[in-house]
Amino acid sequence: MNGYSALRGRKKPDASAMLQQRLVDLLALVAIFAGLAWFLHQDLDTNYLVLLSLTILLFELLAQLLDLYSVWRTRVLWPEVGRLSFVWIGTLAALLMLAFVLKVSAIYSRRLIVLWAVAAPTVMLATRVARNRYERARPSRTRSLAFFGSGQTARRMAEHLHANPWAGYKVIGVYEDREPGRVTQGGMPLLGSSEALLHDARAGRIDEIYITLPMHAQRRIVELVNALSDTTVSVFVVPDGFIFDMMQASWSEVAGYPIISIYDTPFYGVDGSFKRLEDLLLASAIIVLISPLLLLIALGVKLSSPGPILFRQRRYGLNGRIVEVWKFRTMTVAEDGEHVVQATRGDARVTRLGAFLRSHSLDELPQFFNVLQGRMSIVGPRPHAVAHNEQYRRIIHGYMVRHKVKPGITGWAQINGWRGETDTVEKMRKRVEFDLYYVRNWSFMLDLRIIALTVIKGFRNKNAY
Repeated sequence: MNGYSALRGRKKPDASAMLQQRLVDLLALVAIFAGLAWFLHQDLDTNYLVLLSLTILLFELLAQLLDLYSVWRTRVLWPEVGRLSFVWIGTLAALLMLAFVLKVSAIYSRRLIVLWAVAAPTVMLATRVARNRYERARPSRTRSLAFFGSGQTARRMAEHLHANPWAGYKVIGVYEDREPGRVTQGGMPLLGSSEALLHDARAGRIDEIYITLPMHAQRRIVELVNALSDTTVSVFVVPDGFIFDMMQASWSEVAGYPIISIYDTPFYGVDGSFKRLEDLLLASAIIVLISPLLLLIALGVKLSSPGPILFRQRRYGLNGRIVEVWKFRTMTVAEDGEHVVQATRGDARVTRLGAFLRSHSLDELPQFFNVLQGRMSIVGPRPHAVAHNEQYRRIIHGYMVRHKVKPGITGWAQINGWRGETDTVEKMRKRVEFDLYYVRNWSFMLDLRIIALTVIKGFRNKNAY
């Protein structure tokens, strides 16, 4: 697997932000229309409902054609405002044309239509301005950024980011393998060579690294990409033409320069907030529903064998940080050291009740509390024991990239059959492959699909011992 194999996927919008803004716009169209009708004492009969339905259909169609909901991390507000204006004007023009052709304009209140035509886009514009200001004002979004390569591109990007602190980046410096006397940092601190970069990345001192090497350094870029796959730093390439010719990757723009996302988290900014809200609402509802079952299982574990009710194990969480994950105890031992032996068929360490809990995934129910704590997510790559992580990160390329998101209770790999014992490297490799697909292609709809398939397929798994 070479360095380019990680560059999969296509240019795509910030899915949850796109969905949120779409829902806000539709709510504005409907709520303002209904509110004005009430204020003007106008009954919403069938004719008005048809008008409202047709407006939503036309608005959504034009929004899709004009790419209204393509929300990018560093997207400027005013082009989006321009697109919205074109979409709304086009919608009104189409409605007027239909009304003229069908000769139905007389049946509608002109006062209501005029007020709605002004109020609806005003509210939609206001929500975009508010969102933009909110994103700019959030100090928690600040991420440490460094460059590898001290050319003109890196200097210009750094200048732009320094001049626009609202973007949420703090440029900490530049890494270079050339002799210090040949390096022009453009005012940025020289942080060291590629070895220093790898050391700092593993130590968690950098959030994002931008590789700004020239086109002829293709081999060096591949080496860096491969080396950084054993860290949880977000890696981007500021590309020359050869990258676009050779790959299809997720790409965006920073400081006016196109960048290719190689290793990055999909839960940045508003996406992260949306994902967290999804987890809190679903986990809270599920815990309320299953609370009698939780008490029953806890009592059964306590009475069936000596030992604690919960098994607490250290796992790698978001960005490779170690978190404590809870499960109902299913074994007579609680292994969490440097060597953890996976459960196998007929494992003598598994209790009779534990075998039933494991085969139906009931032992994992306490992890909904881990979701509320923020350690896990409902959907994401399943967490592995720290000992297993250290083993597989050495032999599976890109293994640590799965930690760019929080570990999950269920995931894309699990609903596709890659669950349970991984007694061969190839089985683990396939699980990681599906995990990385989820990281690259996350969307709110994908989460809902995984949750639905988890419920439909049931919780019993023949590979769970």
